[in-house]
Amino acid sequence: MTNLDKEESYYRLIVLLASAFLGITVIAISGMFTSAQPENSTELVLADVLFDRSAAIYPFTIQNLMWLFFFICGGEIWVRWFRGNQEFSQLSRNLLSDDDAVLYRSKDLVPIYKMIQGDRVGQQFYLQRLIKRIIMQFQITQSTDQANGLMNSSLELMQHEVDLKYNMVRYMVWLIPTLGFIGTVVGIALALSSAGEMPDITDSDAIKAWVAVITIKLGIAFNTTLVALIMSAALVFCMNIAQGREERALNLIGQYCLDRLVNRLIATDSR
Repeated sequence: MTNLDKEESYYRLIVLLASAFLGITVIAISGMFTSAQPENSTELVLADVLFDRSAAIYPFTIQNLMWLFFFICGGEIWVRWFRGNQEFSQLSRNLLSDDDAVLYRSKDLVPIYKMIQGDRVGQQFYLQRLIKRIIMQFQITQSTDQANGLMNSSLELMQHEVDLKYNMVRYMVWLIPTLGFIGTVVGIALALSSAGEMPDITDSDAIKAWVAVITIKLGIAFNTTLVALIMSAALVFCMNIAQGREERALNLIGQYCLDRLVNRLIATDSR
């Protein structure tokens, strides 16, 4: 594991703990400022929809589990956004000259390679890794075509590397709606189990209250899926923004290396 990977893992752990703490805090605050409804209540309240506040097992409800994963997934997306910003920041370091008149022979590449090699953390970013590979390939082959081919292959591998880092985010984005569906099934089962406690059919008021209670329970059950789908939609939106930023950074890095390095390489025997 590289120094940058260790630093990112440590940062991910900190963000994970902070996200989990934030999720637990939100759940705790909701419990402090809301109250459970009576068992036979016919009033639909927001706390029951979002947190299943009136459940006998509160706070250990499926909705609260969904909220916890929501904040954890949001933290993971923040880590990816932060890493994308780090990759962007490397482009402003001017590792390669922006002067179009500057050309690079083998001897001119040595100081650049040593500068990158001496930066233990910085050399693990995509830009520095790509520059190092191109320089090494050109020093060995003295061929700009092979250096360009290596750059293209490296960019494809780095693109795959970026995609792999979103596996856990994609899993949690899938998990939250799944928990919502499970909550709906469980809620329907509980609502139907209470349907067996049917009052005397001659008591119209009791029948109305009985139907109202079952309807409220079914409504909460279906709203579990609704809340889960809204959470998932928000996370997918944020995930696409973060991944798009990392991919754009990688695209700009490729253009940077092509314009400022590959297209300026001159073989030693060139005239």
